[in-house]
Amino acid sequence: MTGPAGRTREGRTRASRADMGNAALELVILAPILLALLSLVIAAGRTTVAQTSVDAAARDAARQASIALTPSEAQMAGLVSARAALRQDGLDCSPTVVIDTSQFASVPVGQPAAVTAVVGCAVPLANLALPGLPGTGRRSATYTSPLDTYRSR
Repeated sequence: MTGPAGRTREGRTRASRADMGNAALELVILAPILLALLSLVIAAGRTTVAQTSVDAAARDAARQASIALTPSEAQMAGLVSARAALRQDGLDCSPTVVIDTSQFASVPVGQPAAVTAVVGCAVPLANLALPGLPGTGRRSATYTSPLDTYRSR
């Protein structure tokens, strides 16, 4: 039952015929915007998680390389450690791992020396289907770990 000015007994107004269908039109306009925003949030999350994983892999690789006794062992230990860290974090990429062991032989015992690990990884973003977003996001990290000053090299 309606009263004056189209109001129902409960005090609410009824929608006029001119307003019918506006909700569907608003949904059609807002849905792509909301999906694009959601895709951007997912892309930001992926790159943040990937950067954190790559940082941890570089740190682990440098640490394992600094414990090794020879440059060749350091190269292998750093590579294995970086790949294991990325695999453990669930990051699906083919990492590039560079271990700088030049100070193993060039710095004499008793002086400070270090090993540097550089780890890079390409994070896939193409499956988000957001126009203007690159297919991959390249993440890299560098970490330096000191060698024991008084151990034989």
